[in-house]
Amino acid sequence: MPVEFLGIGGTNDGSETTPRSGPSFDKQYTLRLARAHQEYGWDRVLFAYGSGAPDPAQVAAYVASRVEDLRILLAHRPNVSYPTYALKTFATLDQISDGRLTVHFITGGNDHEQGREGDRLTKDDRYARTREYIRIVKRGWTSREPFDHEGAHYSFRDFVSDVFPVQQPRPQVSFGGSSPAAYAAGGAEADVYCLWGEPLAETAQQIEAVKEAARAAGRSDVPRIQVAFRPIIAPTEELAWEKAYRILGDLRQAGANPRRRPAGPPQNAGSQRLLEVAARGERHDRALWTPTAAATGGAGNSTALVGTPETVAQALLDYYDLGVEILSARGYAILDDAVDFGRHVIPLVRAEVARRDAARADHDAA
Repeated sequence: MPVEFLGIGGTNDGSETTPRSGPSFDKQYTLRLARAHQEYGWDRVLFAYGSGAPDPAQVAAYVASRVEDLRILLAHRPNVSYPTYALKTFATLDQISDGRLTVHFITGGNDHEQGREGDRLTKDDRYARTREYIRIVKRGWTSREPFDHEGAHYSFRDFVSDVFPVQQPRPQVSFGGSSPAAYAAGGAEADVYCLWGEPLAETAQQIEAVKEAARAAGRSDVPRIQVAFRPIIAPTEELAWEKAYRILGDLRQAGANPRRRPAGPPQNAGSQRLLEVAARGERHDRALWTPTAAATGGAGNSTALVGTPETVAQALLDYYDLGVEILSARGYAILDDAVDFGRHVIPLVRAEVARRDAARADHDAA
């Protein structure tokens, strides 16, 4: 089974532990970070979405035109543009990148963040809207004839695009969430289903929920699974844990700032699940560490894998053994950690996956 590595296509050097040193969109840093991912063996980078952040589609186009081979995962919120407009943006970006685009649709788990751009729908209604939106985008990518649409959230007549993706029949669709409504929408429509790093047992349960939703939607296939972590690595276990506790101290100090403190408990199921795991204990399985999630209120990708490169690689392989094909990783010193992870962890995981594939092929041929 293939394995892929997803990094972060950040636009500045700031993180949860370090304030940025320049503008929100630092073009030179953006290219340095993307080229580091390309050089050190990553497959793809995510261009994330935030209500006040630089437009990820334009940043992705900027990188794609300057960095060859590195694939793109573009985050997009359906509330910010009409689907007929967005599908043309995506098709154009797939042309610019010569077929390197995947689109990650974000339904949105925080009413306050959604409201910053005028979105007033409830969470379950947002999932229904995302599902309708994805269906329109897929059809617009593939239909050469005008079509009509009449749905709960969108209505139009006689639309046909004049720009189509390079990828045939279309780019892949990525999706995430940990609620029943998310499983239903993503299970029906996603090519890739994204989860945050939970213990192995809980991850296995979520994977089965996604598969069940896909079967319930009448699919003969199932989405590929992606899981995200914050790796903290060092040459020895002792140094890795020293580094982890330094990072935790920085997170807690940053969280003491009222401007960076979450406004109340999280509304989304994914963050609630991370906090529940953290409340049960700090360490899980081989290397999963939860205080980083607790310190940020379960904000997004926030559980860590701590240890030497060998320990973290083995922990990632434990998830691979569950059927996880895409491993997402982002450190706290974004550029330096991307280089270290690519240099020291990715080769170990790839070598073991190759060894297993060769052994399986030999067994099948015997």
